[in-house]
Amino acid sequence: MFTGIVQETGKITKIEEDTYTVTTDLNLQNLEIGGSIALNGACLTIISIETNAFSIQVTPETLKRTNIKYLKLKDTVNLELPLILNSGLDGHMVQGHIDDTGSITQITPHENSIYITIQTNRELMRYICEKGYVAVDGVSLTIVNCTDDEFTVSIIPHTKKNTVFSINKIGDIVNIEVDIISKYVEKLLNKRT
Repeated sequence: MFTGIVQETGKITKIEEDTYTVTTDLNLQNLEIGGSIALNGACLTIISIETNAFSIQVTPETLKRTNIKYLKLKDTVNLELPLILNSGLDGHMVQGHIDDTGSITQITPHENSIYITIQTNRELMRYICEKGYVAVDGVSLTIVNCTDDEFTVSIIPHTKKNTVFSINKIGDIVNIEVDIISKYVEKLLNKRT
């Protein structure tokens, strides 16, 4: 379980088939082999740890549903350690189970924030609503508005500076995780009919 509060970024320093190595300034002392870490919002299992680096292995399902398949050497990624039960829930409940990807269609400065508009499939949009929340590349964000196939989020300069949003451009593919509660509600309501 995660919160969507990115703690650090990292750089992809090695790719071998289904294994990715990430170098980071994130404190890796409390991580263990077999433990979890969120990379661009995707919950992945750590298979090795060094002083300033770790490696994860990616399944075909993860590659199919995430933007990890597009990562190259030296690319920057968002990182978050798993939630510890006695810590605060600053963002929202994020599982690290990516639902799908979307494409950035607009980046617009707006007063003291930046609006980012993302297009995704219409199936996923039924779980996205104005003033709800969504995780984009692992960042917990409030939805400003939405249409049938796009939604807009607003980020502050701090979030832009400390996440992959600092390098995102129009056309970039991002990971999207919608609110799990909305999916459970839908399933329960469908069973009643």
